[in-house]
This record gives sequence, C-alpha cells and structure tokens, in this order.
Amino acid sequence: MELYELPLIEVAEKIRTKEVSPVEVAESSLARLEEVEPLLTAFVTTTPELALEQAKAAEKEIADGKYRGPLHGIPLGVKDLYDTAGIRTTSSSAQRADYVPDADSVSVAKLYDAGMVLVGKTHTHEFAYGATTPTTGNPWAPDRTPGGSSGGSGAAVAAGVVHVALGSDTGGSIRIPAALCGTVGLKPTYGRASRVGVASLSWSLDHVGPLSRNVTDAALVMQAMSGYDRRDPGTANVAVPDMVSGIDAGVAGKKIGIPVNYYTDRVAPEAAEAAKVAAATFEKLGAQLVEVEIPMAEHIVPTEWAIMMPEATAYHMDYLRNSPEKFTDEVRTLLEVGAAEPAVDYVNAMRLRTLIQAAWNEMFTGIDVLLAPTVVAPATLRSDPFVRWEDGTVEAATAAYVRLSAPANVTGLPSLSVPAAFTADGLPLGVQILGKPFAEPEILTFGYALEQNTDTVGRIAPVLEKVG
Repeated sequence: MELYELPLIEVAEKIRTKEVSPVEVAESSLARLEEVEPLLTAFVTTTPELALEQAKAAEKEIADGKYRGPLHGIPLGVKDLYDTAGIRTTSSSAQRADYVPDADSVSVAKLYDAGMVLVGKTHTHEFAYGATTPTTGNPWAPDRTPGGSSGGSGAAVAAGVVHVALGSDTGGSIRIPAALCGTVGLKPTYGRASRVGVASLSWSLDHVGPLSRNVTDAALVMQAMSGYDRRDPGTANVAVPDMVSGIDAGVAGKKIGIPVNYYTDRVAPEAAEAAKVAAATFEKLGAQLVEVEIPMAEHIVPTEWAIMMPEATAYHMDYLRNSPEKFTDEVRTLLEVGAAEPAVDYVNAMRLRTLIQAAWNEMFTGIDVLLAPTVVAPATLRSDPFVRWEDGTVEAATAAYVRLSAPANVTGLPSLSVPAAFTADGLPLGVQILGKPFAEPEILTFGYALEQNTDTVGRIAPVLEKVG
C-alpha cells in the first residue's frame, strides 16, 4: 500500500517513529497528484518544490527531536480563497489571476506551525459563489460535479492526493463537496476560527474548516485552526477544547433529533435512506432517536440568500464597477442581483435570522445532535448541473445542494458531514450531524462512532473515466 493511501494517523505515527520520512510522504502525494490531476483539475496551482522543501525541513526538525505533533510532515491542500505568502491566490477568478499575497492567512499560518506541507491551492467555484466548481471533476466520476464551492479540496482529498484540504462554508461549501466526493467535512461553529486572509463571500455566514479522509483527521486540523483572533470581529473569545482525545467516547444515552420536515422534502430516496441507515446505526449503539420538527423551516433558505447576496456584492463592488467582464456570467449576475436588493430586505433577513437561531436553540434543548442528509441527491453531471426529479421537474444544482446545508450557516451551528452510502451507480452520499454552539467535540464523537460502524469512510476514489 502506498503512503498516500494510509490514514493520516498511521502516516503520522510512521513519521514520528522515523519509519518513513516526511520527504517520502510528500513524494507519494506528488506522485498521486501527477497521476490524477490531468483528469480532475482539482488544483489551480501546485507547489511541488515548496512541498519538498517543507518536507525536508520537517525531516530535519524531527531528526533533531523537534517533533511538532501528528500534523508534522502531512501533505495539505488549501482552497484558493486562503492567502498564501508568495503563492498566487486567485479565488478561481480572472479578477485575481495575478494576485500574490505578502502574508499567509491565519489558518494556513497555524497549519504551517503544526508542520504541514503544502502541495497546492485547490479550485473553488469562482469566489465561492456556487456549489458545483465547474473547473473540477469528481474523483468517483470525473464527468460529475465534485460539489462546491470547495470542490477542488473535496476532489484532492477523495483522490488521495492530500490527507486534508482546507475549505470554506457559507451555504454548505465544505459539507456539499464532502458529501459528493465521499470525504469528511467539518463546518465549525460561527466564530470558532479566524477568517483573516480568506476571501469573503458573506462575512456573517462565512466559516473555515477542513475536508479530510476521516473524522480524527478533521478533529486534528480543526483544533489547530481554532482560536480567537482580534483581527476577525466574528471570532468568539472562547476556549478551544480538546477535539481529539475523547473522540471515541461513544453515543450511548445521547438523544439524536430526527427531522420530520424540511430535511425530508424533495430528497432523493438514496439520500433519505442513507440518513435512515445512519440513524439505525446510532440506535444500535445506544443512542435514542427523537422526532423533531424543524422550526421556521420555510424561512431558512430565503434568509440565507437575502443575507448572502448583498454581503457578497458589497465585498466585490469595486470589481463589479471597474472590471465586471472578468467575472463569469453566473457570478456577475448574482452580484448584480445582490446590488438590487433593498436595504430593508437585508435588515429584515438579519432580524429573521435572530428568530431562527432562537427557535433552533430551543429545539436543541431536547436533543444532543440533529441527524440529516447532507445533500438532496448525488453528484449531477458537470455538463448538466441540474437535479432532475422523478415528477419531471428540475432544480438548479447550487440551489438544490444548498437547501440542506444552509440551516447550519443561518444558525451558525457546527455541522459535520460523514460519508454514509454509495448509490447504485457508485456515487457517494453523506449525512450531517449538527450540534449545539461550540459543541464540535460532541459532533466529532458522533461522526467517529458512525465511521467505526460503516465501511464508507476513508475510501480513496479510483479516478476512472466513467462510473459504474
């Protein structure tokens, strides 16, 4: 078995004990990159020279007794929204084709401090404004979307190029590609980690977090990324808990909310079944299933878009005025619509969000976590980005995929997507576990329990021309 195929924790132990060198690990990752990248186009920019340089530095540090922990020497992909000093950061847009930051984003700097090795910058849907990442193929079927907006990160992890990649999540952009590519994806609580140095889509909805091959990997990286940052007024000045040591505590006696509405509306049978099977697994492990009604369900998606669109336009207004032709038609149209939204609608959406948050907090007084499908359907074709329902109606892929992930952004609650099933065509599907504010350790414990009782987590996609 190649090094890129092993779980992060196994590679980390081999590095710690000097059984393998970080250089060997980096070389394995780069070889896999060369093998699959022509078919996937997961990366905007690759950094093989830097990766080997960082790996050699890690090798020397470890030889000198300066081991930094389980992320030391581990390959990393970074969504191209995150600033990386001296390395272009394009946001997958012609607007920033030549932008080279002088400093690293806070998250990248923290992971460098943990000893991680940068393999490259992964594609995003342009400026994270979409859920399909048109530039990139799904490793399980390259003619299918990897989801988005962190599609390059999902593809890079699922294909085995890197063990972990960074994503961002404004309406589901970590969890959607995680579900469609068969990886784990963690969107933390709003305020858990700094977004300084990360291009914004919607400042009051944006979150940063990892996509990884398994739950423990996500916990390790999220813990390293977390913490208060006075430069980001959205971060919360709360302690960072140990997200790893109690991850195997089990779920016996815990109450799991099972939605009877919203997450059951217009959901493909295979996606709904994946959630039912996951619920049954938790019940066998001693958890109690509690039916819950999602409050204010009809207001969630309108609130998401009514906040996101004007905030996105405000962030990009200079580009929209001075170089609109450099946007793709899709994103330019969304920004123009955002510019036309009345201020009163934005203010009312912000007020409505407060009511939704209060109603969800009340719902969570009777449960520990909420379990639901991550996406409504498996990956659509890249050439035809629509979900086609059995009744003959169609739904644009971005709108369809965001439906089930948006609640965690509107409420700011933490949500973990875990691979749960494969369709008859061999396409992945995920379930998401939502928790109370700053309860990342709890949802990670649930995710770990599910991971240990299924064979769907940790698979590496073969990256074939066709699926099935």
